[in-house]
Formats: sequence, C-alpha cells, structure tokens
Amino acid sequence: MAQVHVLDHPLIQHKLSLIRDEETGSKDFRELVEEVAMLMAYEVTRDFPLEEIEVKTPVATTKTKVIAGRKVGLVPILRAGLGMVDGMLKLIPTAKVGHIGLYRDPETLKPVEYYCKLPTDIEERELIVIDPMLATGGSASAAITFLKERGVRNIKLMCLIAAPEGIEAVRSAHNDVEIFVAAVDEKLNYHGYIVPGLGDAGDRLFGTK
Repeated sequence: MAQVHVLDHPLIQHKLSLIRDEETGSKDFRELVEEVAMLMAYEVTRDFPLEEIEVKTPVATTKTKVIAGRKVGLVPILRAGLGMVDGMLKLIPTAKVGHIGLYRDPETLKPVEYYCKLPTDIEERELIVIDPMLATGGSASAAITFLKERGVRNIKLMCLIAAPEGIEAVRSAHNDVEIFVAAVDEKLNYHGYIVPGLGDAGDRLFGTK
C-alpha cells in the first residue's frame, strides 16, 4: 500500500492549531492555510531528483545542484483546494495549475465531475492533488481516477487533515498514490465531518455558510 506521511514539523503543527480554532476569522484562516501548504510543499517535493550544473559565483566557479527538469502540476479540488495553491506556488512558481470540480450525486451518492481544466501536457507532469480535508475519501479518489483516465501516472495527494476512513478509501482505490497530511484525526461523524477537524474548510476560507 502507498505510504501515508504525517508531517509533524513544529511550525506546521502550531499553525494547524490556529487553523482549527473556531475563533480564527476568514482572513487569518486563509493566510494560515497558505502558510501551512507552503511548509508542507517542502516535504512533498523531497524526492525530486537533482542534477549537477556549473555556476560562476563572484569568487569562483563551482559545481552545484538544481532540480532535474521535473515538470510539476498542482490540481486543487474545488473549492477548498484553492486555498492551498498560492502557498505552494511560492515554492514551485513554474508549476502549472489545473482544477477539478466535483459534486455528490444525490441518488447514487457517487462523485460527479462538473468541471475539469488541466494543462495540455498533464500526462508528462508529476501532479500534486490538493484539498484541505480528506474525509470520506470519495472526492479525492474520484479526482485521482479522473486524472489517471487522462493519462497521468505520477500523482501525490496533499491534505491538511485526514480521517482514517478517508485514508483507507484512497489507499484501497489508489495504492500507488502517496498521501501527505499534517494530522490524522479521530474519525468521521454521522454528517461525514472530520472529528475534531476544523469545520467546513471552504466556508471558513471564503466566509460563506
């Protein structure tokens, strides 16, 4: 089964505590989500290959390393995933950004794609699917399936908080996709919300109800 990485860096955990706090308003919430996404991006990109180049410094010529030409794509799941994009782009400014929108069919309860806009060379890129919450895992699993159907083979999933049920659902459906989270919470409640979680990430990001 694919690995699950829990990123327990003190800065991530500190900011995640502030994100969870119900007293944190939308402005601070957005800024904190962006900051945590940027911090998490360090770990998600840890295995990117390097190549050696030669650089002339003001003192001498030296050999040093750069990322070995890997193409990266970010795919937020609408709408809450949008809150994590800017933080990641600060570290990976050349990444292209696609978008996937999903809704749950009221009869079948299965995710249905209502919007999908991806870079034309998406199959050549290493994709990072981003969504703050991994609850039931239905949306994330469906998004990954849609990407694979379009020829993508290198996919990682990055979320702030996950429920054990969501992790299991994604691992069962896509055992080749690594999962990166800042915390694994206790469970889902009967409404499908993560407990203790942080509430509805989209509403808190954009000030809606």
